[in-house]
Amino acid sequence: MQDPEFHKADSGASTTYPTQCSSLRKNGHVVLKGRPCKIVEMSTSKTGKHGHAKVHMVGIDIFTGKKYEDICPSTHNMDVPNVTRLDYQLVGLEDGYMSLLKDNGEQKEDLKLPISDLGKEIQNKFDAGESFMVTIQTAMCEEAAVGTKVLNEGKQDGCEPGEKHRRDCFSAR
Repeated sequence: MQDPEFHKADSGASTTYPTQCSSLRKNGHVVLKGRPCKIVEMSTSKTGKHGHAKVHMVGIDIFTGKKYEDICPSTHNMDVPNVTRLDYQLVGLEDGYMSLLKDNGEQKEDLKLPISDLGKEIQNKFDAGESFMVTIQTAMCEEAAVGTKVLNEGKQDGCEPGEKHRRDCFSAR
C-alpha cells in the first residue's frame, strides 16, 4: 500500500498542482526533474501483463530551454506548474536590470535583462526610444522576460484617452 501524498502550499498559493498523468497534453506544462517544462512530445505504451500503461514525456524547460524526459504510470499524479504571463511597460535599463512599470503604477526593478537575442532586442528598442511592453513569465518562484509587445501609436499606455486600461489595448508583435 502506498503512503498518502501531501502537497504543502507556501504563503497563499501553491506553485504547482497535481494532475493525473494520462490527462496531460502536448504543449501543456508539467514539472520534470524539478523544473517547469512545456511538453513537446508524449507517447503512451499499452498495459502489459503486469502493471499500468506508461506515459513517456519529453519537455523543454520554459526558462533554460534544457530538454527533460520522464516515464510515469498513466494513473499516477504529476505536478503541473502554475505559469503566468504578464505585460509590463519598460521604463528604464540600468546595470543589466530592467525597470518595469506595473498596471497599478508600481515599479518592478529586480529582473535582469536576458542574455539572449531577446535581451538584445529589448536593449535596441530601448536605445531607439521605442515605447513597448515586456512579457514576463513566472512559474515556481522563477521569472524571466519572454517577449515584447509594441504600444499602439497615439495612445497613452496603449489605451484611448479616458478609456479604462484593458489588456487588449496592446497589439502583439
